[in-house]
Amino acid sequence: MLLEAQAQQVYDTDSTLDAGSPRDLSGEGRLDSALALQWSRVRARLQDEIGEVEYRNWLRQAALHGLDGDEITVMMPTRFLRDWVNKEYGALLTSLWQSENPAVRRVDIRTRPAGGSTAVPNLAEPSAVPGKSTQPTRRDAEDRSETAAPLDPRFTFDTFVVGKPNEFAYACARRVADGHASPGFNPLFLYGGVGLGKTHLMHAIAWELSQRADEVTVAYMSAEKFMHRFVSALRRQSTIEFKNELRSVDVLMVDDLQFLIGKDGTQEEFFHTFNALVDSGKQIIVSADKSPSDLSGIEDRLRTRLGCGMVADVHATTYELRLAILEAKAARAGVPVPGRVMEFLAQKITANVRELEGALNRLIAHAHLFDRPVTLEAANEVLHDLLRAYDRKITIEEIQKQVADHYNIRISEMSSVRRARNIARPRQVAMYLAKQLTSRSLPEIGRKFGNRDHTTVMHAVAKVTELIAADADFAQDVDLLKRILTV
Repeated sequence: MLLEAQAQQVYDTDSTLDAGSPRDLSGEGRLDSALALQWSRVRARLQDEIGEVEYRNWLRQAALHGLDGDEITVMMPTRFLRDWVNKEYGALLTSLWQSENPAVRRVDIRTRPAGGSTAVPNLAEPSAVPGKSTQPTRRDAEDRSETAAPLDPRFTFDTFVVGKPNEFAYACARRVADGHASPGFNPLFLYGGVGLGKTHLMHAIAWELSQRADEVTVAYMSAEKFMHRFVSALRRQSTIEFKNELRSVDVLMVDDLQFLIGKDGTQEEFFHTFNALVDSGKQIIVSADKSPSDLSGIEDRLRTRLGCGMVADVHATTYELRLAILEAKAARAGVPVPGRVMEFLAQKITANVRELEGALNRLIAHAHLFDRPVTLEAANEVLHDLLRAYDRKITIEEIQKQVADHYNIRISEMSSVRRARNIARPRQVAMYLAKQLTSRSLPEIGRKFGNRDHTTVMHAVAKVTELIAADADFAQDVDLLKRILTV
């Protein structure tokens, strides 16, 4: 009834719409409540089809503009979302609409004009559609809770890229998500440097537990939020309520535990909460930047309890993992990013995944704003400030390593006597780059390549210069190596 009343209100106030807006089913210039109800049902079925996470990421902002003949118009707030939704969900939207209304032959997805409004607003989320429960979900309650922090819908197991540095931590997180309070995994302690994926895994566990088992209550928060909530409870003299609220959950997740260092009172409360939950068979999941044994400033009794379960390290990323992360993110964004650009970013930005993803986001945004392709030149221009932070003095040894990695040969081949083309050509490229990028003399460069004569270096420089002018692909390879080494 609430939904129909809202639809009727839209119907009654239709006089405010532009005269050029697409018309409704009746063709009489007024919006029909049936159209709003059909849209609500389509949205509900869409969420059922693709899942809540995908729906929240891409389709929650979709709004119905109207029906013109046999064409439905759906509006998205940005061109990027319009293109992505059209590519990934256009056929599904059309199919769902046709099942609701056989008169619909096509769904047109457009970008919402700046400052414009839609003809049919999103009257209700799918949970308010007739035939579906209107009771708040457990996740809705968590979102409104003062204790739990909201979860990021992007951080799921499906979007986590697994590689050698994080596979053990990922496997442990999966085990806990599949069955909380698993023997030997309570507590689960994830540790590693900044931006390596600890928070992603924490959110992924919370999402998985919330979606798989409705009876499981999950409270996720940062250590800082835990401290502020505890201090606030002390100030309001409501510590009993705070204790009861935390100790009633099935899974307690605390991120960045290192922020409790030096906060003796908060550590004390966390220790007692920890004991109460574990003794009750509840699951504790904690993350920090160091292992429990290396967390100086944490009480010994708490450090001991943190280390008594499963401790998993998220190691620094490798080149291969960084490249896989970039490829996965570019694929999800639906943006064509040349392989050379991703290789360049994976080689240059090595500190953490956040900076790596941030760099790709900046490139994609620049490409959309200025309607330009993503290129190496654009990467150099847009990311100059970030890349400058990774500047370093170039050595011949570093040049040899980068060239050997690029051409998939052993670094020892740079000094070997072998003259096979697949060895000699990379060696010549390394000599050329050493001459271009360092201040070493020709004899010094020759000595670094197996005590070769300076005339051999001169020949290598001349040969590579000739090939650059004659072979565009070869020139691009050398340019990529130069950018990796110098930018």
